[in-house]
Amino acid sequence: MVAVNNSPSQDLSKMANKTQKMLGPQLWVRVFVGLFLGVVVGLGLSFAARYVSLEKIALIGQWLALPGYLFLALIQMIVIPLVLASVFFGIAGSQMETVKKVGFRVVLYFVGTTTLAISVGSFLALVIKPGHYIGKKVLSQAVDAGGLALPAATNEVTNWPYEMTSILPRNIFDTLAEGDLLRVVIFAAIFGAAVLSMPATRAKPLTDFAASLQEGCMVLVSWVMKLAPLAVFGLLAQVVISLGVEAIAGMAAYMGTVLLGLLTMYGVYLLILKFICDVSVIDFMKHARPVQLLAFSTSSSAAVMPITMQAAEESLGVSPNIARMVVPLGATINMDGTALYQAVAAIFLAQVYGVELGVHEFGLIMLTTVGASVGAPGTPGVGIVVLSSILLSIGVPAEGIAIILGVDRILDMCRTTLNVSGDMVASMLMHKFMGKKLDIIEAEE
Repeated sequence: MVAVNNSPSQDLSKMANKTQKMLGPQLWVRVFVGLFLGVVVGLGLSFAARYVSLEKIALIGQWLALPGYLFLALIQMIVIPLVLASVFFGIAGSQMETVKKVGFRVVLYFVGTTTLAISVGSFLALVIKPGHYIGKKVLSQAVDAGGLALPAATNEVTNWPYEMTSILPRNIFDTLAEGDLLRVVIFAAIFGAAVLSMPATRAKPLTDFAASLQEGCMVLVSWVMKLAPLAVFGLLAQVVISLGVEAIAGMAAYMGTVLLGLLTMYGVYLLILKFICDVSVIDFMKHARPVQLLAFSTSSSAAVMPITMQAAEESLGVSPNIARMVVPLGATINMDGTALYQAVAAIFLAQVYGVELGVHEFGLIMLTTVGASVGAPGTPGVGIVVLSSILLSIGVPAEGIAIILGVDRILDMCRTTLNVSGDMVASMLMHKFMGKKLDIIEAEE
């Protein structure tokens, strides 16, 4: 086993404490103020569109979103090296028995919660029937939105053994350049396990380098976080401007079904924390709040992954080795919110087009959604791309995406918030499964 020098990790912990101060009440207040002002300004500019040209209003929205674009670009610049260093160091710096237990359990947990999320979304869509409430105006607007660019249908898989191995990175440098997060995680996990079995003297330079790389990335994160309130304000203002009040009102039943499903899954998370992890739900909600606000505004679980990992380690009491393994993996394959949304959207569009769904179609929705969620990157808008393949598999016209496209951004923000919350809960649950106590910092208002 590798005897890792703890000094880099201790240095990271000291630096993390400084970053954590930025996630305290002061940052949370600034982020919330930015969120509120963004909605207010967006609504004001949306109403002003009656007196000013839409082109000018859209241009204003783009410039307001500039800090948000910069925030996302900087965070996404850091994500790949941080994921590579975190997963590798989390495995190479652990015990082999810990890696085996956590790795198997967390994948099983992610698949289980994704399946539950799809079931919850399907049940609510079948009971509420949001497709029956769609108005003629919304349908006509969707029909008029011709030329919607949709991804081409994928070819039928004829060689499953080859497809199963295609997720392995063929060239790690190409993978890093392409930003393929799933393959980066796979490479880092395999390479970390290999280094874990090396003699300590030979492995130490690699683990020290990974710790230093991780520390450097987190320093950059602490700098970028200063942009968070402005980023939230600009991104929210642009979203409200682009949506408009009429689009939201016309899709109220569909949006309500998705939001009810997301709240149900969040309730499941809280029950897991209360009865399995034996921790205070209130403390978790207070510490998770800054991360959830950033996830809501950025619509990217990958972008806020460094902050999620930070909160898990420093506030929620999760062991660094477990947090650095589970959170990057969760940002890649744990998409409960996205899976629930896709199930609701598929059934909603089937109801709109009058397509009858049988057991076979529901089975396809389940399998396709689980498979697509595992490989989907945690970036804004990816749910629409995955949804198109689900619709094609159950015989619903993919052009129907135009109906829900107008309100997708606000739902993307909500489902990303659930995804990130699920990553934090998963890391706490894996910590508990290892027989360790969760020492959550007492939250302050």
